[in-house]
Amino acid sequence: MHLTNHGTLRLLTTADLTGAMELSRLAGWNQTQDDWEMMLQLDPLGCFAIETDDRIAATTTLLSYRNRLAWIGMVLTRPEYRRRGFARRLMESALKRADKLKIESIKLDATPQGQPLYEKLGFKTEQIVERWFHDGKRPDLGIQPATSPPQYSPLYSLEMDMQAFGADRSTLLRILASRNSPHNIAEAFCFSRAGTHARYLGPFVAQTQRAAHLVIEHTLRHSSESGWFWDLLSTNKSAVQLAEELGFAPQRRLERMVLGESVPKNDEMVYAIAGFELG
Repeated sequence: MHLTNHGTLRLLTTADLTGAMELSRLAGWNQTQDDWEMMLQLDPLGCFAIETDDRIAATTTLLSYRNRLAWIGMVLTRPEYRRRGFARRLMESALKRADKLKIESIKLDATPQGQPLYEKLGFKTEQIVERWFHDGKRPDLGIQPATSPPQYSPLYSLEMDMQAFGADRSTLLRILASRNSPHNIAEAFCFSRAGTHARYLGPFVAQTQRAAHLVIEHTLRHSSESGWFWDLLSTNKSAVQLAEELGFAPQRRLERMVLGESVPKNDEMVYAIAGFELG
């Protein structure tokens, strides 16, 4: 098969979702087609692709949380098209858009394979993000009955989320809530959603460990035969302790990297991130 060297760099569209999902599948990532559609909905001008030989060969997404923060994700290349500079071309396009939007801070969660490229582009490691896993098959997660069950509704505190995350991601939360309402109380909320390999926990924000325990225990009552993924910041010791108590185990580590100044945030309130591609 003849393979072109450069390909065509363009915006990703809904017509490309099958090809984009194929890249996720080849990489073994957990995103679903709903996740890809959500990223296009959040920022259609920030989803980039390289097309070559009539297929999607590589992708990168840039999601802007107003002009305060932007998140780069879905940096994927089909195995047969690697080492052609596709990822760098897409990253440079994403960074050019971020510059045009006057974004203050740009972040991403880097795999070991992608980290050298990001360092060459000026990104620096901020902290470690860990993926924890529970197989979801054991009947007892060590959860005690709660005295006051949390609500199960689209309501959650945007002010609390802004304090924890450091930027306005209300549009993202609204879309996630339309897909699956979070468990929440006044001091905490926890979203979950389907994944290709396991059900995903997050975003999960809480002001206290007690509030976090209350909402997570009810979220986990909804069985997941495929298990649960929980991505947390290793610096949040309360989140690590809670994950251990509930029978989760660490599975992989990524480096959270930043270009520009890091926005003020409160990592002690972030019990689970929204996703490697979302922040």
